[in-house]
Amino acid sequence: MTIMSKTEKRQALLKAAAEAVRARQEMCENYLDEIISMAAALTRTLKKGGVIYLAGNGGSAADCDHFATELVVRLTGRFDRPPLAAVSLAANASMLTAAGNDYGMEQTFARQVQALAGKKDVLIIISTSGNSPNLVEAARTALSKGVAVFALLGSGGGKVARHARRAIIVPSGCVQRIQEEHIFIIHNLVHLVEQDLFG
Repeated sequence: MTIMSKTEKRQALLKAAAEAVRARQEMCENYLDEIISMAAALTRTLKKGGVIYLAGNGGSAADCDHFATELVVRLTGRFDRPPLAAVSLAANASMLTAAGNDYGMEQTFARQVQALAGKKDVLIIISTSGNSPNLVEAARTALSKGVAVFALLGSGGGKVARHARRAIIVPSGCVQRIQEEHIFIIHNLVHLVEQDLFG
């Protein structure tokens, strides 16, 4: 294994930056209207007393926690507002490991959706590939209960895209770029929801 020189490291960072800029431009060219529409749908869900549930694995699980936190607490300190109903299904280690141990890993989120979500609610799935069996099963379970499924995806959308009423698919196959754009989308969804609800 060779250690990269400083010049090679700079080139690698510049390449990553160029990829990030390209992903942001392509995503904005294709999905700005969908971000606005998804935010409006989330606003309607919250206005009618629904809950936004979130499911994802790994880095996307962290994004679920982040998204739920921004909704329950607030996006910025610019103004105070009431908390918004959101739950990260990735946050409870006891629940996840018990469901995985007793029913199999494919049921880690589906079991929670079955117990918690109802027709007024939305399940948002966050995934870089869209092919994780536990997320596909969560989407199927949500649909069987009449729960709307939205998704933030990458790499073409994968199997989850087939089950999602609304999907924003970052035009990249690179996990890092997809996750960076997911955070951009999350922040702007919360910002638009706050504006729609509180001005």
